[in-house]
Amino acid sequence: MRAGDDGAAADSMMSMAHAERADLAEFLASLTAAQWYAPSLCERWSVKDVVAHVISYDDLGAAGLMKRLARGRIVHANQVGVDALAAMSPQQLLEIFKDRLHPRGLTAGFGGMIALVDGTVHHQDIRRPLGCPRAVPVERLRRILPLVPANPRLGAWRRIHGLRLSATNLDWTYGKGPEVTGTGEALLLAMAGRSSVLPELGGAGQAVLAKRLQRR
Repeated sequence: MRAGDDGAAADSMMSMAHAERADLAEFLASLTAAQWYAPSLCERWSVKDVVAHVISYDDLGAAGLMKRLARGRIVHANQVGVDALAAMSPQQLLEIFKDRLHPRGLTAGFGGMIALVDGTVHHQDIRRPLGCPRAVPVERLRRILPLVPANPRLGAWRRIHGLRLSATNLDWTYGKGPEVTGTGEALLLAMAGRSSVLPELGGAGQAVLAKRLQRR
């Protein structure tokens, strides 16, 4: 890798994270009040809750994260952040989100990787149950997919070990073993634990992945 390539890659990832947040903000601005309170793909969370979660780490540094993890006993840390913003209206959350299109705090970590991955997954968590699908930009999927299998925050490795994932709409494969095929978006959401995409996946390894996802 040439000198400066690391910085260029980080800039690219941060730019993509900004673009993903901008796309989500535009979509959120189009929602009705009822849609804000509709269920998302995140268990027990509404669309409003997901938006609160997305911005809840923006103002946290390392010390703030430790306090949140302690308060939430680690596994409920995300809920702590959502609860802290529960009194805000959808419009208030949207205004905060629009002011934070450029990732900051913990979401800016690893050159914007956290914001890009989480933002893309949660964007689909919101759109899919509302029946408002979109095609995730291919260049973003190409950047995101290699980052997910080893991401400790998502726990994808527990779901996909011993399987080979193959995207049908772009050049990306991962792993060895029985094959799981599907679009890049479907594979991304499956790795993130969304069992609702299972009908969109095929291959000899699909049944293995289905059992793992349905054990949640």
